[in-house]
Amino acid sequence: MKYVKEFRDPDKAQGLVREIAQLSQKLGYTTEHPLKIMEVCGGHTHSIFKYGIQEALPNNIELIHGPGCPVCIMPRGRLDDAIALAEKPNVIFTTFGDGMRVPGSQKSLLQAKAQGADIRMVYSPLDSLKIAKENPDKEIIFFGLGFETTAPSAALTILQAEAEGVKNFSIFSNHVLVVPALEALLSNPDLELQGFVGPGHVSMVIGTQVYHIISEKYQKPVVVSGFEPLDILQSIWMLLQQILEGRCEVENQYSRIVKEEGNRVALEAMKRVFEVRDTFEWRGLGEIPESGLKITDAYSCFDAEAKFCLPNKKVADAKACQCGEILKGVLKPWECKVFGTACTPENPIGTCMVSSEGACAAYYKYGRLFKKEKVKV
Repeated sequence: MKYVKEFRDPDKAQGLVREIAQLSQKLGYTTEHPLKIMEVCGGHTHSIFKYGIQEALPNNIELIHGPGCPVCIMPRGRLDDAIALAEKPNVIFTTFGDGMRVPGSQKSLLQAKAQGADIRMVYSPLDSLKIAKENPDKEIIFFGLGFETTAPSAALTILQAEAEGVKNFSIFSNHVLVVPALEALLSNPDLELQGFVGPGHVSMVIGTQVYHIISEKYQKPVVVSGFEPLDILQSIWMLLQQILEGRCEVENQYSRIVKEEGNRVALEAMKRVFEVRDTFEWRGLGEIPESGLKITDAYSCFDAEAKFCLPNKKVADAKACQCGEILKGVLKPWECKVFGTACTPENPIGTCMVSSEGACAAYYKYGRLFKKEKVKV
């Protein structure tokens, strides 16, 4: 298939739904004890709601939303550090748009900007590097957010800054790794999963080999998926086939984009610039060993944490916010007491309501105002 519309064909989608229903009957799961599949990526969560995939599935299959939203997993202490950097004199702080409204313990970057901090939204770390060259008398800091999807662009920008001799540019790295997060989830006794719909964007960079620890050590099948309706439905069908046949393998539904070995240029840039942290705090998941990336000593002149003094305090989430349980897949967004009332996209209490990939934002936009009767099994 060549065009987007072919991946949204309703007849093909209905055919896949029928086959999924047949497989789910053979597996013997019930409404009371459904088969649980986690879609790791927030982009998948939004596609699932946008196209009504959860409603189309039989009611003995439940989709669980994972911690694949890079803004959502940011702990409040790291956000406070970002705001502290932005409020330093002579600093221009740059960030992706979805980082602007994430609440720290006292305020967000958007509120800090309203109070006078020079905070600018950019579309790429290269935009930040351009600002640095245009403002040689200022310190330009880029808020490095995201999984392995965005880490290569940060690494390549640092290499570009080194090549051009730009001294007033640095990155506050909060880049994280997806596989350690999945391992942390699988160690949670409160969460029962039968398989994973693997992230597509991350896998474009890291490939599919890294997921073998999930299939081999934890005996959970993984299917890396694209983001269109037929992609997701086919991935669910492939997972059910594996479970029915008693297999636990890593399969690649998104083969038109994702390669087994990943993107070697991107991986090499990351290897040059970053090293794995001993531990990194995730919202809701706590400290996860070897789950974050920091800038190596060789490039410490581009490391905002090395150049500037930060509060570096751990801050608990707001008591009313249950983002942590949502990110762990233990709760659904509508089970949070403040969802859609005190916590909305316009006035978010937690991170899951902010990002375009956040589960709460997806439920609020697509699933809050209606419930659809599901296929009976």
